[in-house]
Amino acid sequence: MNKLQNFSKGLIKENPVLVLVLGTCPTLATSTSVLNALGMGAAATIVLICSNIVISALRKVIPDKVRIPCYIVLIAGFVTMVQMLVKAFAPALDESLGIYLPLIVVNCIILGRAEMFANKNTVVDSAIDAVGMGAGFTLALVMMATIREVFGNGTFLGFEIPVLIDNKISILTMAPGGFFVFGLLIALVNKFGKHKPKKKEFGCAGCPQAAACGRADCGGCAGQAEAEVSAQ
Repeated sequence: MNKLQNFSKGLIKENPVLVLVLGTCPTLATSTSVLNALGMGAAATIVLICSNIVISALRKVIPDKVRIPCYIVLIAGFVTMVQMLVKAFAPALDESLGIYLPLIVVNCIILGRAEMFANKNTVVDSAIDAVGMGAGFTLALVMMATIREVFGNGTFLGFEIPVLIDNKISILTMAPGGFFVFGLLIALVNKFGKHKPKKKEFGCAGCPQAAACGRADCGGCAGQAEAEVSAQ
């Protein structure tokens, strides 16, 4: 996987929200407005980049038995710094995001990338992965927030939209509307971005009794394996 593929996979193919279905709680809670979505996406992306870089740099130092607690401590430190910066320079955004800003500590996307990628790859690759996943997370948030704010509030970025402001679908700003838009976007991604699975081939190579079998190409093994798969 080259650098471009490493970055782009987080946008659609492995989008953390719409494909991997991670970070659902902050996604539903903060996607009621585009400004909140951008704020949450930016904060989570900064934490993700910083944590991935540090964890990748320390991957050979952190003991394997305590790696998860170490990851959480590092992530919590970066979240605290981001929260303090938001409180100082964007108090309105801090008030709007509320508890969901400090809860970035337990965001599955950040801990998942630390465990699945940063722990096994170089600092540069981990940083690129974090940027791609953060961009994918922000993209999903903004898409949801745009639909919910435009049709639910009749506004975009706080500006009123003629006609829609008088014909709001208020349920879109509530939890049921959030789940509806979330499911709709997942369905669209599955429809247009799904890759066809490779056909699984059966043969003697995957048979546990191949060594004891005297036949070079045992069709019985393949037939039995296919029958078992069909039964499942």
